Amino acid sequence: MSTEDEVRKASAQFYAALNLMLNGDAGSLSDIWSHGSAVTTMHPVGGRQVGWNEVRESWEQVAQVASYGKVELKDQLIRVAGDAAYEVGVEHAEFTLGGHQVAGQIRVANIFRQGLRQPLRPCFALHARSVNAV
Repeated sequence: MSTEDEVRKASAQFYAALNLMLNGDAGSLSDIWSHGSAVTTMHPVGGRQVGWNEVRESWEQVAQVASYGKVELKDQLIRVAGDAAYEVGVEHAEFTLGGHQVAGQIRVANIFRQGLRQPLRPCFALHARSVNAV
């Protein structure tokens, strides 16, 4: 399997777990996300989380108030450099957050890194603009 194929597989696992989180279950994100102190995420709303504990807590908080969710990455572009890779694209998202329906398109960059004897795992996610409420 080529490294680009590995990135596609890791991305598919990430988005499958993200969809579960948008339906109240953040557990799968823990299975596939890197647990290091340098992992980072910036959600469409809220601040920046650094380190696995902060990232995990943010996923769990969203899962507690999210339901009926679906997010899909479109216009995916993958680049690989050594033991790291990134993808950029546009997330198309629809979900209910705290009782309010939310939908929109969000530009995103996800970075993946391969650890010693470990597959590529997401380690950084950045959303470039907010989701617009319907």
